[in-house]
Amino acid sequence: MQQTPWYWIDDVSHLDTPALVLYPDRVQQNIALLIKSIDDINRLRPHVKTHKSREATRLMLEAGIRKFKCATIAEAEMLALCGAPDILLAYQPNGAKMHRLLVLMKDYPTIQFACLVDNLITGRLLSELAVSAGLIVPVYIDLNVGMNRTGIAPTDEVLTLYAELDQLEGVQPVGLHAYDGHLRNPDFAVRTADCDAAFAPVQQLSDALTARGFPQPTIVIGGSPTFPIHAKRPGVDCSPGTFIYWDKGYQTGLPEQPFLTAALVVARVISLPDATKVCLDIGHKSVAAEGDLTQRVTFLNAPELKAIGQSEEHLVVEAGPDHAYQIGDVLYGLPNHICPTVALYERAYAIENGTVTNEWLTIARDRMISV
Repeated sequence: MQQTPWYWIDDVSHLDTPALVLYPDRVQQNIALLIKSIDDINRLRPHVKTHKSREATRLMLEAGIRKFKCATIAEAEMLALCGAPDILLAYQPNGAKMHRLLVLMKDYPTIQFACLVDNLITGRLLSELAVSAGLIVPVYIDLNVGMNRTGIAPTDEVLTLYAELDQLEGVQPVGLHAYDGHLRNPDFAVRTADCDAAFAPVQQLSDALTARGFPQPTIVIGGSPTFPIHAKRPGVDCSPGTFIYWDKGYQTGLPEQPFLTAALVVARVISLPDATKVCLDIGHKSVAAEGDLTQRVTFLNAPELKAIGQSEEHLVVEAGPDHAYQIGDVLYGLPNHICPTVALYERAYAIENGTVTNEWLTIARDRMISV
């Protein structure tokens, strides 16, 4: 007797497509695996940019995770709405974002908020606004360890900036932040060596700050590719995000991490353009449209299909001669990159025991909730 695949939806006829679906039991298994993968749960600061939902946040809170990381003010507010006690906005705010962050701090006085800074100009402006609001904002210096987007190089310039920020009213430097998402060599030994090399100057800066009389800086480091490496590094906070749902890209590229794929895009066959081609309702607006066209989505129940064309609402795949696909057939697609895929949907449908049981609103995909 053939076993029903884990992703199968019995009442799929009632589900309009394209649809984002997730599997709460697998999400919970991923959270448990994350916690098991580190010596102290208090060293976990997962990033919420992957799921952007209250439901996933609450599952992590129920599991004992207390610190979180986010990229937008909306994500920070979503965390606050869930009662997350410690929230790091892993983004350097300026202009309106500073005002919004300070409003959140006023509205949720029992929650510890912090943000990133990589220059004195931003630090001074944040200081001025924080003083006017009667607040003190904890800040982490953002370090560039190779991503080459934001942050400053981990040199003595960091020590100078840390000391300058410490002299400002309204802000308080508390640590160092470094994201090494560029380190993703599939050879784990090579990735480990690369990661250790990138981390060495961060540790040296932390030691130098302590030697200069500052309290031990908190180091927030890494993402999913380097999580198992930093997890074994005592005294640092780790901030993976994709673990919650996982995806084809990390399943293939990070084989040492046994997280379960827990979110899919369900599609249907909507047209048969010719004898060998099939058209599906999963366009650029339905799955992350980045990278090679043939790798954007893999269909678990039709892995032989090869994408040959995609537009906003359509995906054309090559099925070969004498294929058996028919109009209305349902396909279960595993995205190569789940994070931007989730952001394309206002809601995800929770699947339990083959049945749609709930909806998880992607509440933080918008840039603003109320603040």
